[in-house]
Amino acid sequence: MPDPSIATGDIGAAAIDLAGEREKYLRLAAEYDNFRKRSAKERQDAGGRAQADLVRQLTDALDDLARFAHVDPASTDSATIVQGVDMVEKKVMKALTAAGLEVINPVDEAFNPALHEAVATEPTEAKEDDHVVSRVFQPGYVFKSQLLRPARVVVKQWTG
Repeated sequence: MPDPSIATGDIGAAAIDLAGEREKYLRLAAEYDNFRKRSAKERQDAGGRAQADLVRQLTDALDDLARFAHVDPASTDSATIVQGVDMVEKKVMKALTAAGLEVINPVDEAFNPALHEAVATEPTEAKEDDHVVSRVFQPGYVFKSQLLRPARVVVKQWTG
C-alpha cells in the first residue's frame, strides 16, 4: 500500500506550483492590459500631435485672413487684397499638402468615375477626346488615399 503522506506532499507541492503559475499568468495578463492601454494612448497622443502641427501651420494663414478682414477698402487697392488672399491660399494649401492632402484637378485627363463627378457634358468632334475632362468646376480632394470629395467636372462627349 502506498504511503499517504507522499501523495499528500505531492498534491501540496502541485498546489503551490499551480498557485505560482496562476500568479505569473495574472501578472502577465495585467502587463499585457497595461501595454494595450499605453499603446492606445500613445497612438491617440500621436494623432493629437499631428493635428496640433497642422493647426499650428494654419494659424499663420488665419492671422493673415484676420488682417485682410479688417483692412480699409477705401485705402487699399484691390490688387493688394487679391495678392494677400492668394498668399493665404498658398499657405493653407502648403500646410494641408504637408499633412497628406492631394488636389484632384483632372483637366485633359480621362474621366474616372471613382475620382470625378460629371456635372455636364460638352460635344467634341474628336473621337480620342471622348470621355476626357474638359473643365473642372470644383477640384476634388484625396487625403491619405481616402477620397474626401470627387472633382466636379465637364466631360467631352464624342458626337460622331
